[in-house]
Amino acid sequence: MLASSLEGRIALITGASRGIGRAVALRFAAEGAHVVALARTKDDLEKLDDDIKAFGGSATLVPLDITDGAGIDRLAETLFERHGRVDVLVGNAAILGVLGPIGHVAPSVWNRVIDVNLNANWRLIRSFDPLLRASGSGRALFVTSGVGHRAAPYWGAYAVSKAGMEMLVRTYAAETEKSELRVNIVNPGIVRTEMRAAAMPGEDPASLVRPKAITNVFVELSLSTCRRHGEVVPV
Repeated sequence: MLASSLEGRIALITGASRGIGRAVALRFAAEGAHVVALARTKDDLEKLDDDIKAFGGSATLVPLDITDGAGIDRLAETLFERHGRVDVLVGNAAILGVLGPIGHVAPSVWNRVIDVNLNANWRLIRSFDPLLRASGSGRALFVTSGVGHRAAPYWGAYAVSKAGMEMLVRTYAAETEKSELRVNIVNPGIVRTEMRAAAMPGEDPASLVRPKAITNVFVELSLSTCRRHGEVVPV
């Protein structure tokens, strides 16, 4: 555990039931934050909640599809009424879609990937910007991928969605540069997740770093003393 903690902080994490999101949720709760865990799968959220309670942490479970814009708005209203602020937002939820020639991607798959990976993060910014500013030391972190800033054949909608998300977040960082809010993009590199296994089925998962091993950077960037802003931060 780091020298400083997230005691008393309110942290919203999307895609919190699996992979990197779950690992960050567990770490934040262990550091003293109250975790607002958002994901589609209620059963997985309940398992996360059990693990958080096992070491004395606290969480609010939000079973919600990240593309439900009206639901995101309602969540922001609820958290404002309950806490008056959000201290940390981790935009982690993402889907892979399919790998293959970009001209072969079905429109329904393309639209879903763009909605989850790009449009939903814009909606999060739109809904939670006032709550992050109300914190006085708000932190917004968004998870990217190496294919978001280099051309990767066959990664199609996923790569485009991450590239768009990076520009979205850089724009948000530029617009909040003179505020107390700090905005960053985290590139976790290659991590042992279900998405990675789907993309690279022949890869030995034992050769990859586990999600819990990369959580330090999320804690560091969430601390009130952290002043970095607008950077893509590699793990």
